[in-house]
Amino acid sequence: MANILLDDLDKELEKRGHKFVRYADDCNVYVKSKRAGERVMASIRKFLQERLKLKINEQKSAVDRPWKLKFLGFSMYKAKTGQILIRLAPQTIKRVKMKIREITSRNKPVSMAERIERLNAYLGGWMGYFALAETPSIFKNLEGWMRRRLRMCLWKQWKRVRTRYRELRALGLPEWVVHEFANARKGPWRMAHGPMNRALGNAYWQSQGLMSLTERYSYLRQAW
Repeated sequence: MANILLDDLDKELEKRGHKFVRYADDCNVYVKSKRAGERVMASIRKFLQERLKLKINEQKSAVDRPWKLKFLGFSMYKAKTGQILIRLAPQTIKRVKMKIREITSRNKPVSMAERIERLNAYLGGWMGYFALAETPSIFKNLEGWMRRRLRMCLWKQWKRVRTRYRELRALGLPEWVVHEFANARKGPWRMAHGPMNRALGNAYWQSQGLMSLTERYSYLRQAW
């Protein structure tokens, strides 16, 4: 019912010549100044409350710069060229990292194959939606951080020195490297950043079936 009523809001905004986007009850209106934004906000509030008998969620409503607001998980930023481009909203990055942390928690007794399967299932759908963002570097950084968390989980599984020797040798590393890594006293997170990054690079994780966010991003962008 609310969506039907909000069609009237669309018509009203179009009649006034405003630039806006709306999905369900989430709506952004774009104007040239903060003063104009405050004026339009007051006008929309009056229209919704008096004409449509709807209540505005004041906690989620604000007059601010486009890059400080979000819409359906996205935000905007101004590139060096002067173009206004789409990016992931900070809240979106925070949520996806929380989910990845949950799947890659080193305290959960889960096999690596299952972790990768869960990551692929979640991130496949997530990328299908958020590939609209024009920030490939964000996806690259997120992918690198995710692989580091997986290396951390793997190192935690290799608790015993003899297990480390066996697994590191299986990777084809030189014996002096195997000896150095296997006897390292650094914690899993530190090991996952430097030494293990060299031993378990991109090619290793691709061989394990882990989806590459950057490759998926490029594929989806080209498909459009």
